[in-house]
Amino acid sequence: MPVSILPDRAVIELAGEDRITFLQGLVSNDVRQAGPGRAVFAAFLTPQGRWLADFFIHATPDALLLDCEAGHVPLLVQRLSRLRLRARIRLSETGRAVLVGWGDAAPIPGAVPDPRLAEAGWRAIGAPGDAPDLSEAYDLHRLALGLPDGSRDLRAEQTLLLEAGYDELHAISWDKGCYLGQELTARTRYRGLIKRRLMPVRVEGPLPAPDTAVLLDGAEVGEMRSGRSGLGIAMLRLSALAASRPLACGQALLHPAPAPWMRLPALSDAG
Repeated sequence: MPVSILPDRAVIELAGEDRITFLQGLVSNDVRQAGPGRAVFAAFLTPQGRWLADFFIHATPDALLLDCEAGHVPLLVQRLSRLRLRARIRLSETGRAVLVGWGDAAPIPGAVPDPRLAEAGWRAIGAPGDAPDLSEAYDLHRLALGLPDGSRDLRAEQTLLLEAGYDELHAISWDKGCYLGQELTARTRYRGLIKRRLMPVRVEGPLPAPDTAVLLDGAEVGEMRSGRSGLGIAMLRLSALAASRPLACGQALLHPAPAPWMRLPALSDAG
């Protein structure tokens, strides 16, 4: 029964009576939906609508717990503190751990379903010693599902949420009202401006390093992002998916393998 700690994750506590209204105006999803048995997946954007970070929001009676990349803790604490103005909030890193379970792993007390996909399993906030480190196995699990993994797959101040599939992965509320970066996010949806997507790929040959160019007939059509054991994620132009042959990347060939959860335009419209 696979249950693992994720050592590259950390937990920020957002406390204070204004915690929900404060975060509601800053992130892409509806913070009010977090509660008993339910977490919310949300992104924090630049004012220009580009991805900076994302996290899972767990709610307790007294605080919001943000399950985020450990490397993003300083950025999030600094930027959220800068935006607090007169909001009555308190931010602190907790030292607590993020635990995940998948497959036939029974949920532990306090676990919530992964809000992105049911097949992803569950997540929980615990103590560092509550589970072994099986994060490599979990990484294979999320790659098999085609799930992006934060800064390994998205680029800060560059990636748009719809390029990363964050609409299909339930990270965006379209009716919650304004938030930081909301204008561009809405415009890319309603005008259909997305021309590239993070795409699951099967890797034939040596795994390319992140940022290795992906080529079709010698022309660059994307770049490799994360990968492991023959599975990967690449940022690809949608037009490249119409090719009937694999894509070159370093010493490997990539075979695009769109995940069942993905909603893609007709290839004739992907230009």
